[in-house]
Amino acid sequence: MIDKSNKKFWDKFAKLYAPFMKKDKGVYDEVCEYIIPYLNKDMNVLELACGSGQLSFSLSKHAKNWIGTDFSEQMIMEAKKRGEYENLTFETADATSLSFPNEKFDCVLIANALHIMPKPDEAMKEIYRVLKPNGILFAPTFLWIEGKQRKIIKNLMSILGFKMYHEWNKEEFEDFIEEYGFSTVEMKLVYGGLAPIGVMIAKKIS
Repeated sequence: MIDKSNKKFWDKFAKLYAPFMKKDKGVYDEVCEYIIPYLNKDMNVLELACGSGQLSFSLSKHAKNWIGTDFSEQMIMEAKKRGEYENLTFETADATSLSFPNEKFDCVLIANALHIMPKPDEAMKEIYRVLKPNGILFAPTFLWIEGKQRKIIKNLMSILGFKMYHEWNKEEFEDFIEEYGFSTVEMKLVYGGLAPIGVMIAKKIS
């Protein structure tokens, strides 16, 4: 189910998103450094909530095929403006109701999105469904409870029309991921952005 209020926010914010995220490039480069060792040129990867592709372009060169998806048509338009490659394509999709067949992908990436979904459980069930046995889930996520300035940032985002549905600390997020049939491989914290990012890397338990 698409949360229409949040979708409206992201559609409006789409053109500003890539320039806004440039200031945190170092943070996302570090996130990529943790993910890259798990990728190889034989892998088919699905990215959910890709935004305008700030991780897609860096990571797709390490995989065989990469599909970046987002529920915001405007975000996908912005991503496509930045270019598509032979192994990198973008399309609109709702993470909670995917059209892909069962066990299609070697890896799924969903970055900084689960906490802003009203029903992240539905996304997790879909991720589990489309992943191959022993497939890898990359879920870098803002851990707002770990952040010292979370109240100020949250209030500002609320004024802008942005909704946040879930707040986790490191242990709570690990428990959430494992509840849906995954085993944590590792989880490292990256500091420097809006809040600490827990780079969750988990494996599907078949």
